[in-house]
Amino acid sequence: MAEAEGPEGAEDRKPDSDEAHSAFSPPPGTEPEFAGDEQPTSEFTVPEGLPLPQEEPAEGSAEGSAFAPPSTYGAQQSPPAYASGAGFPVSWMTESPWQDRMRTMLRMPVDVRPVPEPVQKPAETGPAVGRVLDLTLRIGELMLAGGEGAEDVEAAMFAVARSYGLDRCEPTVTFTMLSITHHPSLVGNPVSANRTVRRRGTDYTRLAAVYRLVADISTPEVDVSLEEAYRRLAVIRRNRHPYPTWVLTAAAGLLAGAASILVGGGVIVFFAAAIGAMLGDRLAWLCAGRGLPEFYQFVVAAMPPAAFGVALKLLEIEDIQASAVITGGLFALLPGRPLVAAVQDGLTGFYITASARLLEVMYLFIGIIMGVLVVLYLGLQLGAAPRPEEVLQITQRPLIQIAASMVLVFTFAILLQQERSTVWIVTLNGGVAWATFGALHYAGGIPPVPSTAVAAGLVGLFGQLFSRYRSASALPYVTAAIGPLLPGSATYYGLLLIAENQLNKGLGSLTNAAAIALAIAIGVNLGAETSRLFMRIPQAASAARRRAAAKRTRGF
Repeated sequence: MAEAEGPEGAEDRKPDSDEAHSAFSPPPGTEPEFAGDEQPTSEFTVPEGLPLPQEEPAEGSAEGSAFAPPSTYGAQQSPPAYASGAGFPVSWMTESPWQDRMRTMLRMPVDVRPVPEPVQKPAETGPAVGRVLDLTLRIGELMLAGGEGAEDVEAAMFAVARSYGLDRCEPTVTFTMLSITHHPSLVGNPVSANRTVRRRGTDYTRLAAVYRLVADISTPEVDVSLEEAYRRLAVIRRNRHPYPTWVLTAAAGLLAGAASILVGGGVIVFFAAAIGAMLGDRLAWLCAGRGLPEFYQFVVAAMPPAAFGVALKLLEIEDIQASAVITGGLFALLPGRPLVAAVQDGLTGFYITASARLLEVMYLFIGIIMGVLVVLYLGLQLGAAPRPEEVLQITQRPLIQIAASMVLVFTFAILLQQERSTVWIVTLNGGVAWATFGALHYAGGIPPVPSTAVAAGLVGLFGQLFSRYRSASALPYVTAAIGPLLPGSATYYGLLLIAENQLNKGLGSLTNAAAIALAIAIGVNLGAETSRLFMRIPQAASAARRRAAAKRTRGF
């Protein structure tokens, strides 16, 4: 083939692969020859009178990449990662912590994400890609194992990778697997790494330490090298739990006792529920030491409180509500923490992780039901005929119930291994939640599901604001505060009806309990999203999120 001639005076060469051309003009070397003055009419032809800017490459410049910025573009001229916009003039609400910045960037399309300069100083040879990815995965593993939501885990991984200079990274989080991929350039081979989460444990003190590490890594004023980050991460992993085992067992007993007071119990019921819950906790620890799955641990832990309730029913002591003992034990076992995380993952688009967590909640709930039903059937054989209507006859004692709810939240926070500085805040948040529920349901006559949703919304709102004020995770300020709202009474009422062969009514009550649990989870998430109305969000990111939400709404 004859090689086409370029314009007069131009150098005859093959064009660079990365050389930019206009969409309206054909690339050099592909112009067809026409006879005479014949000119083609094509969509690639620039109309007459329309100037087309042409930029000549700098002399001696090396061939670039599709990911490289133009010669007239500098990193200092790039748009900020978190631009300020219109919002409420509250200073501490508009400091834009790393969670909000990274979450906003994750929700933006990849092609419009800004390219900020690395926060931490990279080495002269560039960032150590393998070590940065490994550190990112280890931090994400601790957060996911501690019960953090999938979106927040991805935001933390994204923040760590970008802080050390890996700005073209895509983290992915599922229920048991974390992975991250780094694309060095358009022509370079991507680097991927993954890590499996095999052990889970609730320790919000460790989770708070991980959040502080990510915050320091994401802060330009704090110099955290890779070696320092690894050292701090090793210290976090080796740290002992803040509370000894006997404190956790006593907290489980106090939680069950406070829950029994919340549903109308007295002093004898308080001690019976507390002793039953502590015995169940010890049996569960024994099963865990033997390597039994968590499902069987919940089955065993649910039996002692139910046995104490049946025993009080057999003794036929007047003015003693045996049902309150079993209900208090259920409050100590209901999986509120994984339920909130599951619904949060589902509402934020992580459907695989949400499905896995909901399946985990279902198995734990079935384990509790099995443990209680076995004891109730044995009680029926011994003549302990339960009275289902007793569960619904809760004496209204506002001051005592508010105090009991705060004790319940306080002990729940200890069981979650929270830092001592956060225990009092979440206790106050739980008291406000129960007071709101009582005012709406008992005083206002509103059904329990919407009343629970409103109270849980306040929990999510205040918890999110507290977490942003302290640049920490929202879980320590939210999870324990929903304890008084858990559907312990509805669950036990359904189990009693099933034990008496009233299957339809029993399943209806369990369905009501599930609706209350979902109302709690959705209310917490809605309150957290509402709190972001008080924070400044970048206008471009906000528009991108609105467009994405509109497309999803229309089914695209």
